[in-house]
Amino acid sequence: MPKHFLSLLFLIVIGSFTVSVIAQNNKPPFFDQITAFKRNDSIRPPVKDPIVFVGSSSFAMWRNMNDMFKGYPVLNRGFGGSTLVDVQRYLNDIVIPYRPKQVIIYAGENDIASGNVDATLVTERFKTVFHQIRQKLPGVPIVFIAMKPSPSREKFLPIIMQGNRMINNFLYQQKNAGFVDIYPKMLDASGKPNQELFLEDNLHMNEKGYEIWRAAILPYLLK
Repeated sequence: MPKHFLSLLFLIVIGSFTVSVIAQNNKPPFFDQITAFKRNDSIRPPVKDPIVFVGSSSFAMWRNMNDMFKGYPVLNRGFGGSTLVDVQRYLNDIVIPYRPKQVIIYAGENDIASGNVDATLVTERFKTVFHQIRQKLPGVPIVFIAMKPSPSREKFLPIIMQGNRMINNFLYQQKNAGFVDIYPKMLDASGKPNQELFLEDNLHMNEKGYEIWRAAILPYLLK
């Protein structure tokens, strides 16, 4: 085989590998998790007319969500560590295509924990998500679960409380919208985050925490 052909073949192989690496490195956050959702949907189609739960790890780690909301067409599309920006990015992948009867959102806590997002910005990010859903799914009820008081994020709690108030005020003015205020239900007698509701990382919830969420969310769900 001519040397120049071997050299050309080598360059093509190396070039293809480089393009592949660049493509991998340029993937948006959580791309693999979203791809996994879509791949699973192609293998096992999700329930029709679902109630889509979308947001961060508080949903992603809710392993027994379907059991806790038995009788409701629940579809859990939480992906760990996500922000409202991430939720907005993937609405056309893991919310809109399902034509849900209702959308339940938990996100915003990670935005604030990044350290450069205040209450106004987290509210604006939520509004962007809200309006994008409204544009594609007019009239579909949207419910936001208040950002929780995680013990490990105590320094951010003033911003989280203010953000909750601002998002609640916004939703109060909207039709077919709701705000589930789990925040005060997760405080102890002294008004601090109740560590008994959390895992050892003081960020993610245990079964006691999820039971509080179940009871608070249930009245808002559509059959």
